[in-house]
Amino acid sequence: MDFDLKEEHGMIRDMCRDFSRQVIAPRAEEIERTGEYAYDVIAQMAELGMMGIPIEEEYGGSGGDWVGMHLCIEEVSRGDVTFGALLDVTTSVVAQELDVFGTEEQKKKWLIPIARGEKIGAFGLTEPDAGSDAGSVRTSARAEAEGWVINGSKQFITNIGLDNASIIVIAAVTKKAKKGRGRISTFIVPKDSPGFFLGKRYEKLGWHGSATHEVIFDDCRIPRDNLLGDPAKGFAQHLAVLQTGRISIAAMSVGVAQACLDESLQYAKERVQFGKPIGSFQAVQFKLADLSVAIELARNQYLKAAWLKDQGRKHTFEAATAKLFASEMAEKAASDAVQIHGGYGYMAEYPVSRYYKAAKVLQIVEGTSEVMRIVLSRELGL
Repeated sequence: MDFDLKEEHGMIRDMCRDFSRQVIAPRAEEIERTGEYAYDVIAQMAELGMMGIPIEEEYGGSGGDWVGMHLCIEEVSRGDVTFGALLDVTTSVVAQELDVFGTEEQKKKWLIPIARGEKIGAFGLTEPDAGSDAGSVRTSARAEAEGWVINGSKQFITNIGLDNASIIVIAAVTKKAKKGRGRISTFIVPKDSPGFFLGKRYEKLGWHGSATHEVIFDDCRIPRDNLLGDPAKGFAQHLAVLQTGRISIAAMSVGVAQACLDESLQYAKERVQFGKPIGSFQAVQFKLADLSVAIELARNQYLKAAWLKDQGRKHTFEAATAKLFASEMAEKAASDAVQIHGGYGYMAEYPVSRYYKAAKVLQIVEGTSEVMRIVLSRELGL
């Protein structure tokens, strides 16, 4: 069993790490404070090919794999997790769904600009009454002679508020059932479609640099060929790409936790109390030692899940395990980092206060910790 990264994986990791340190990290506090969208940073990410790592070259990508993509997501998130979230939604979810289920025409029209980073994608599954119970979507799509008419709303939609967001891939009911879930299909909805309305921008606890909006469809009209994949398997398609999204959340969590460790190590060496650096006290040493162990385990697990995906092998258990363990680990890492910093850790000028706000949502997005435990229970045959 070889645990060494391939040369190309090492190159991706190092490139993204350098970019994160030199470009993202110095801007992170300002972005969080102002809530402004850093289009210049996104443009530089696109120039480096970050959005298209696992996509074939003919569709605008670099022909890499999902191990490389998730190494990139970890390193970018180490600088600011909101940029990891942008990659998660754009590449792991939207680009992948277009790549796997799209027609040749759809790939040429929509996938290529997204893989190149010229446009950004958004994903719409969550609704006011469909969160963890994702199958309870009420947004509907009605077939007419000239296309589809969509009505309903989506909430907590990442990326759609960006000026360069081009499409949202949504789930909508196309056939109601007398009992149980109706038929759910998947659609590509361009942002400039008639009847598409960008709703309120959510005021969040953290992630202020991430565009999170409500989306409203009021007799929104799209062409017939904007149906994505099998009309009877839209929900299954969404769940398939969300499985990759869970690996991405694990990678983001590791990035946040690693940033917590980096800052805490440096602080523990410099902060003097009782005549010596606090890093010489066992209470602090043990926190840092435990954190280093947890990060290593979480990193190995998300890489295993990504590797299994690249091999075309089943990875439901591994993806859910990575997401559950890494996201809960990241929250504890951020809490311990604040504790190590003491009163300074609660001050906005110290990065660990930002990490603390950023970590919690990782246990919620792409399936809550509770949902992950349900998935794992089912994998155990319960």
